[in-house]
Amino acid sequence: MKLFLGILLGSLVLGVSSQRWLNFLREAGQGTRDMMRAYSDMREANYKNSDKYFHARGNYDAAKRGPGGAWAAKVISDARENTQRVTDLLKFGDSGHGVEDSKADQAANLWGRSGKDPNHFRPPGLPDKY
Repeated sequence: MKLFLGILLGSLVLGVSSQRWLNFLREAGQGTRDMMRAYSDMREANYKNSDKYFHARGNYDAAKRGPGGAWAAKVISDARENTQRVTDLLKFGDSGHGVEDSKADQAANLWGRSGKDPNHFRPPGLPDKY
Protein backbone atom coordinates (compact mmCIF):
# COMPACT_ATOMS: atom_id res chain seq x y z
CA MET A 1 0.00 0.00 0.00
CA LYS A 2 2.81 2.40 0.86
CA LEU A 3 4.53 1.61 -2.42
CA PHE A 4 1.32 2.27 -4.37
CA LEU A 5 0.77 5.56 -2.56
CA GLY A 6 4.39 6.58 -3.21
CA ILE A 7 4.05 5.80 -6.91
CA LEU A 8 0.75 7.67 -7.11
CA LEU A 9 2.11 10.77 -5.39
CA GLY A 10 5.33 10.64 -7.42
CA SER A 11 3.31 10.48 -10.62
CA LEU A 12 1.23 13.41 -9.45
CA VAL A 13 4.30 15.52 -8.66
CA LEU A 14 5.94 14.71 -11.99
CA GLY A 15 2.74 15.37 -13.88
CA VAL A 16 2.14 18.76 -12.31
CA SER A 17 5.44 20.49 -13.21
CA SER A 18 4.92 24.19 -12.47
CA GLN A 19 1.15 24.13 -12.55
CA ARG A 20 -0.80 25.06 -9.46
CA TRP A 21 -1.82 22.05 -7.39
CA LEU A 22 -5.43 23.00 -6.83
CA ASN A 23 -6.08 23.58 -10.53
CA PHE A 24 -4.44 20.26 -11.40
CA LEU A 25 -6.47 18.40 -8.77
CA ARG A 26 -9.71 20.04 -9.94
CA GLU A 27 -8.99 19.00 -13.53
CA ALA A 28 -8.11 15.47 -12.38
CA GLY A 29 -11.41 15.22 -10.49
CA GLN A 30 -13.37 16.46 -13.50
CA GLY A 31 -11.47 14.08 -15.78
CA THR A 32 -12.25 11.20 -13.44
CA ARG A 33 -15.95 12.07 -13.67
CA ASP A 34 -15.69 12.18 -17.47
CA MET A 35 -14.17 8.69 -17.46
CA MET A 36 -16.88 7.40 -15.10
CA ARG A 37 -19.60 8.91 -17.30
CA ALA A 38 -18.17 7.22 -20.42
CA TYR A 39 -18.03 3.89 -18.57
CA SER A 40 -21.58 4.32 -17.31
CA ASP A 41 -22.81 5.22 -20.80
CA MET A 42 -21.03 2.18 -22.24
CA ARG A 43 -22.76 -0.10 -19.74
CA GLU A 44 -26.12 1.56 -20.32
CA ALA A 45 -25.84 1.45 -24.13
CA ASN A 46 -24.77 -2.20 -24.11
CA TYR A 47 -24.18 -1.79 -27.84
CA LYS A 48 -22.12 -4.22 -29.88
CA ASN A 49 -18.67 -2.98 -31.01
CA SER A 50 -18.97 0.33 -29.12
CA ASP A 51 -16.17 -0.36 -26.60
CA LYS A 52 -13.44 1.54 -28.48
CA TYR A 53 -15.74 4.54 -28.99
CA PHE A 54 -16.40 4.86 -25.25
CA HIS A 55 -12.69 4.42 -24.49
CA ALA A 56 -11.82 7.23 -26.89
CA ARG A 57 -14.69 9.46 -25.73
CA GLY A 58 -13.86 9.16 -22.03
CA ASN A 59 -10.19 9.96 -22.64
CA TYR A 60 -11.09 12.80 -25.02
CA ASP A 61 -13.49 14.45 -22.57
CA ALA A 62 -11.06 14.07 -19.67
CA ALA A 63 -8.07 15.42 -21.60
CA LYS A 64 -10.06 18.50 -22.66
CA ARG A 65 -10.09 19.47 -18.97
CA GLY A 66 -6.34 20.10 -19.06
CA PRO A 67 -3.20 18.33 -17.82
CA GLY A 68 -4.95 17.06 -14.68
CA GLY A 69 -7.73 15.49 -16.72
CA ALA A 70 -5.27 13.92 -19.16
CA TRP A 71 -3.27 12.53 -16.23
CA ALA A 72 -6.42 11.05 -14.65
CA ALA A 73 -7.47 9.52 -17.97
CA LYS A 74 -4.08 7.87 -18.46
CA VAL A 75 -3.95 6.50 -14.90
CA ILE A 76 -7.51 5.16 -15.08
CA SER A 77 -7.04 3.67 -18.56
CA ASP A 78 -3.76 1.97 -17.66
CA ALA A 79 -5.18 0.65 -14.38
CA ARG A 80 -8.22 -0.79 -16.17
CA GLU A 81 -6.16 -2.62 -18.76
CA ASN A 82 -3.63 -3.89 -16.21
CA THR A 83 -6.37 -5.06 -13.83
CA GLN A 84 -7.95 -7.00 -16.65
CA ARG A 85 -4.68 -8.86 -17.28
CA VAL A 86 -4.25 -9.70 -13.57
CA THR A 87 -7.80 -11.01 -13.21
CA ASP A 88 -7.25 -13.22 -16.25
CA LEU A 89 -4.22 -14.77 -14.54
CA LEU A 90 -6.03 -15.28 -11.23
CA LYS A 91 -9.02 -16.91 -12.89
CA PHE A 92 -6.75 -19.13 -14.97
CA GLY A 93 -8.74 -18.08 -17.97
CA ASP A 94 -9.45 -15.17 -20.18
CA SER A 95 -11.92 -12.34 -19.80
CA GLY A 96 -12.63 -12.65 -23.49
CA HIS A 97 -10.43 -9.63 -24.12
CA GLY A 98 -7.01 -10.83 -25.12
CA VAL A 99 -3.78 -8.93 -25.55
CA GLU A 100 -4.84 -7.72 -29.00
CA ASP A 101 -8.06 -6.25 -27.61
CA SER A 102 -6.15 -4.60 -24.78
CA LYS A 103 -3.74 -3.01 -27.28
CA ALA A 104 -6.69 -1.79 -29.36
CA ASP A 105 -8.29 -0.32 -26.21
CA GLN A 106 -5.05 1.49 -25.38
CA ALA A 107 -4.85 2.81 -28.96
CA ALA A 108 -8.40 4.19 -28.61
CA ASN A 109 -7.46 5.69 -25.22
CA LEU A 110 -4.44 7.44 -26.74
CA TRP A 111 -6.51 8.60 -29.72
CA GLY A 112 -8.96 10.33 -27.40
CA ARG A 113 -6.31 11.79 -25.08
CA SER A 114 -4.47 13.27 -28.05
CA GLY A 115 -7.56 15.33 -28.93
CA LYS A 116 -8.62 13.36 -31.99
CA ASP A 117 -12.35 12.92 -32.67
CA PRO A 118 -13.70 9.89 -30.75
CA ASN A 119 -16.42 9.49 -33.38
CA HIS A 120 -13.76 7.76 -35.48
CA PHE A 121 -14.60 4.66 -33.38
CA ARG A 122 -18.37 5.24 -33.24
CA PRO A 123 -20.23 2.14 -34.48
CA PRO A 124 -23.07 2.60 -36.97
CA GLY A 125 -26.47 2.72 -35.30
CA LEU A 126 -25.28 3.79 -31.83
CA PRO A 127 -28.07 6.02 -30.47
CA ASP A 128 -27.41 9.79 -30.71
CA LYS A 129 -27.76 10.02 -26.93
CA TYR A 130 -24.15 8.81 -26.72
